[in-house]
Amino acid sequence: MEQFLQNLFGQNNILVYISMAVPPLIFMIAFALAAVYMERKVSAHMQDRLGPMLTGWHGVIQTVADIVKLLQKEDIIPAAADRKLFILAPFVTFIGSYAAYACIPFSSQYVGSSISLGLFFIIAISSLVSVGLLMAGWGSNNKYSLYGAIRSVAQIISYEIPTVLVILTIVILAGTIDLQAIVTAQGGWFWNWYIFGGPGGWEKLILLPLMLISFIIYYVTSLAETNRTPFDIPEAESELVAGYHTEYSGMRFAFFFLSEYANMFAVSAIAASLFFGGWQSPFGDSIPFLNTPVMQFAWFLLKGLFFIFVQMWLRWTLPRLRVDQLMYVCWKVLIPFAFVNLLAVALYVVLK
Repeated sequence: MEQFLQNLFGQNNILVYISMAVPPLIFMIAFALAAVYMERKVSAHMQDRLGPMLTGWHGVIQTVADIVKLLQKEDIIPAAADRKLFILAPFVTFIGSYAAYACIPFSSQYVGSSISLGLFFIIAISSLVSVGLLMAGWGSNNKYSLYGAIRSVAQIISYEIPTVLVILTIVILAGTIDLQAIVTAQGGWFWNWYIFGGPGGWEKLILLPLMLISFIIYYVTSLAETNRTPFDIPEAESELVAGYHTEYSGMRFAFFFLSEYANMFAVSAIAASLFFGGWQSPFGDSIPFLNTPVMQFAWFLLKGLFFIFVQMWLRWTLPRLRVDQLMYVCWKVLIPFAFVNLLAVALYVVLK
């Protein structure tokens, strides 16, 4: 994709970079609109309700109505707030979420920026979200906002450790940190996906329980990274009103939600790419039509949406953890398991 745009516009032309940046942004906004509607409907059916029904067919334009409402809201900045931090915080959070999409391979033909350090870039740039949340909490000059921000940053930084350990497990198996190369290595039938041990013979069955543990650890940490139930402690309504966005209104408030749903898809996309073949068809090359670029994007989207559905499902299934329980799960359970798992996979690769 990058080479095509360079041939079209010329080397180092600003239009090349704009053309590469716009599609992920459009997808991110469109997905957030759809995901808000999806969450409302999933939540409603979980509770034996109908959800939005009056705004369009089955309420499909409810999210659009919400945007119109938010655009009309007054943009209030508290008198005692740190004005610069308060204004910048939503945009810093949004940039951290948006930039992560640059290295996500949507198909064999499209990845925003095809760099060899893709996974490293995603891990590094997503840390901006923590900075934005802390800016929001401190800049609001509100004790509930500050408590929520501190909780969120402590949670995200802690759970990044088992996340990185799990990612290193796949990197050791694949021999690369290029996300596109990791997906390509899982080509063929679905049993070549890393959740089943990756490409190889019967000896890979040894990896099956290790990969299953890795995926479970990653999925649990992804819930914590995105502040989803049961790890939504930073936004615990019964304790902190609305956490770090208590003082926000209008479109600044909407930016936090956009960032949250963008993060949900980002972690789901990484899970699909690392463990479930990303844009690869489960049937390999046996049906050529299913491996066209359009179908590759469809497979990728389907896998990502499934993991997002499970995130929404868990919201209405599990109770919220306490802060001490959340840290116990991370430091006493997930990190030791992820570390032992990493050593076991490394030993397998060395002995193989």
